[in-house]
Amino acid sequence: MNKENLIDILLELSSVAGVSGNETAALEAVRSYFDLYTDEVKLDRFGNLIALKKGEASAAEKITVALVAHVDEIGAMVTKIEPAGFLRFTPLGGLDPRVLPGQRVVVHGKKAIEGVIGATAPHHLSMQDREKSIPVEKLFIDTGYDADTLKTITGVGDTISFGQKPILLKNRKMITGKALDNRAGIAALIFCAAELAGLRHQADICFIASLQEEVGLRGAVTAAYGLKPNLAVAVDVTHGDTPGTDDKKTYKLGAGPALGVGPNFHPSLSFAMQQIAQEFNLSYQVEPIPAHSGTDAWAFQVSREGIPTALLSIPLRYMHTTVEMLCLEDLVTGSRLLARLAAKVTNSYLEELKKC
Repeated sequence: MNKENLIDILLELSSVAGVSGNETAALEAVRSYFDLYTDEVKLDRFGNLIALKKGEASAAEKITVALVAHVDEIGAMVTKIEPAGFLRFTPLGGLDPRVLPGQRVVVHGKKAIEGVIGATAPHHLSMQDREKSIPVEKLFIDTGYDADTLKTITGVGDTISFGQKPILLKNRKMITGKALDNRAGIAALIFCAAELAGLRHQADICFIASLQEEVGLRGAVTAAYGLKPNLAVAVDVTHGDTPGTDDKKTYKLGAGPALGVGPNFHPSLSFAMQQIAQEFNLSYQVEPIPAHSGTDAWAFQVSREGIPTALLSIPLRYMHTTVEMLCLEDLVTGSRLLARLAAKVTNSYLEELKKC
């Protein structure tokens, strides 16, 4: 696989809908790629997609490495159909009310219908109200349908995704769009699976597209418990360098993935990933995280009696908006780092990690 293939994958994955609790369409898109590069693809009881690429180790020396990225995206849910035909909604995940007015959306009812998030025009607001962020409860979705027609198509509880299409920038080096948190992580797993086709590896590699991370790491909790891998790496996004933000809390786009260090991660595994990056001349950054990382890494670390876990994050600007932006080279580098780690893991390698 080359970068152009990765671009096509990410454009598709960003476009498809997969709001927390309604990830079916996104999972179908993801599955079509893992079918190409792994030996077995299934859904577990919770609904997480698990793709297995078998290693060369004997049954007696079997090792399992879990590489996990969440497939869900932030969105909303219908709470009411107003008599005039407007839809009220509530967030699913960390929606920022500041960016909602004027957004195109898709309501996923009995059929998908398009709409826009409207709000009172500034002409009808006081000067004081114009300077305030509009709370979600005062926003509404306008589909153009009347209430009676809407009730035959959609209803309370239906999910709502954003309608923004991804685009390439800077001579195809950058991509911007919705749901790159965390379809970027999913794309990295797919690229890693393709890379492993050219590498020998002893460990069984389980690629996991986890559900409902944006509402509480739920899929990762069940996947970690069910698989009980020998070690795990979560792949997610972190805050990219942006004007007006603290540069000590952001990471430069184009400088490589960020590798987490801190109590949420196994110190030897985090250090090993840095060593692998240096060995293969792969650029990386170090991200100190002093507490709960807020990622699937937390769920894996504390599952059962504990699983050695690391975190690889892709720097991303404008997180939880419809114009999230990343550098494709960071994604390629992160994917190759994951593949090199997976190819190194043997029983003796695990024992060496324990000694550190």
